[in-house]
Amino acid sequence: MFQRNPDEFLRRFIIMDETWFHYFTPETKEQSKQWTSPAPKKAKTVKLAGKVMATVFWNTRALLDHFNNILKKKRSYLAKKKALFHQDNARVHTCPTRMTKFNEFRYELLLHPAYSPDLVTCDYFLFPNLKKCFGGKRFTTREQLIAETEAYFEGLDKSYYSDGLKKQVNCIELKGDYVEK
Repeated sequence: MFQRNPDEFLRRFIIMDETWFHYFTPETKEQSKQWTSPAPKKAKTVKLAGKVMATVFWNTRALLDHFNNILKKKRSYLAKKKALFHQDNARVHTCPTRMTKFNEFRYELLLHPAYSPDLVTCDYFLFPNLKKCFGGKRFTTREQLIAETEAYFEGLDKSYYSDGLKKQVNCIELKGDYVEK
């Protein structure tokens, strides 16, 4: 399908995935290379911080909030053609209730190769960049975490999303091998 008309494919292509965002995300090893204070002498026990499950729908242009209610208004070309919907094969994604909704909304579900994490764009592109940005930050409320997440996505350049999907297209063309450049 992509080979026949790449532009049309990318216009209709929508990705969904979810991830946990924690009230506190430790810095990555890269971020914490340089010590700014002495190492703690004794490990402290801390109360577990909360977390929020985020479900994200996006395409080459932006995140799609309140997904089905406004999708056809914002993306009028999808009123005539089915949206091409991509998600991984997690059990929660393939349950009968969800599949019934896809049929009701007239989404065309693209097949995801079994055991192919390389093709889950959110896992290697969208979420790691956000979590890296949150490294070392501490949120005290659910609302604060959600607001910061929304601000992050709203602040991204429009080309950010199309660049991520182009990486996925490269991966598909290489039959599942992922390369950064």
